[in-house]
Amino acid sequence: MRHERMAPFLKDGKSMLLAYDQGLEHGPSKDFDDRNIDPAFIMDIASKGGFCGVIFQKGVAERYYDGKVPLMIKLNGKSALPKGEPISSQVCSVEQAVSLGAKGVGYTIYLGSGKEAKMFSEFGTIQEEAHERGLPAVAWIYPRGESVQNDTSKEIVAYAARAGLELGADAVKIKYTGDPETFSWAVKAAAGVKVFMSGGPKAPTDEDFLRQVRGVMQAGGTGVAVGRNVWQHQEPLGIAEKLRKAVFD
Repeated sequence: MRHERMAPFLKDGKSMLLAYDQGLEHGPSKDFDDRNIDPAFIMDIASKGGFCGVIFQKGVAERYYDGKVPLMIKLNGKSALPKGEPISSQVCSVEQAVSLGAKGVGYTIYLGSGKEAKMFSEFGTIQEEAHERGLPAVAWIYPRGESVQNDTSKEIVAYAARAGLELGADAVKIKYTGDPETFSWAVKAAAGVKVFMSGGPKAPTDEDFLRQVRGVMQAGGTGVAVGRNVWQHQEPLGIAEKLRKAVFD
């Protein structure tokens, strides 16, 4: 049943998702230019670029989602302004996400934060509500906080993947460890939960980015949930084509 819930976002068991929740998370000045500040531009890339789904916050989905690719709504968020131990709180209900046409929901957990307990609790409720409606609950799990020294180490990334399994996530979005061998330990720790690599900041070169993607697939990952490495690119559809080959071929 778990794999059936993810089916709208999969192609031959693999996937590439286009993420666009950075406007809330980072602010418009850091990531956007005159092209990609327009959500319609992102929606066009998602449909023409062959993505298996697009990830929006509810406000963007309400105004710009056109139904051409499956929608996943991010149910929590935070700004980049507060300091201290990170926390991302729920801003959208599962019910509202369904009303906007979502086929899945996502939620960020900062594993290791002094405030992780609140995020665990919120995700637990979200997961149950999503599953009652047959929707997958996807966990963005990012180890972060004073106790986390290296958030891409083999041990920490595997802990993030395992936390997703233990909390009932249908898929996890985690950082790449840097090589297929160590990332394969995270895939094993997830024990059947779909594993997506977080795209992160735009890589220095296309080959740097694609090497990471190929490593994820070699390690047994499901695919990528990427944003800036596509919609900050000078040729978004060109890099999307290369990404498709790395994931599906």
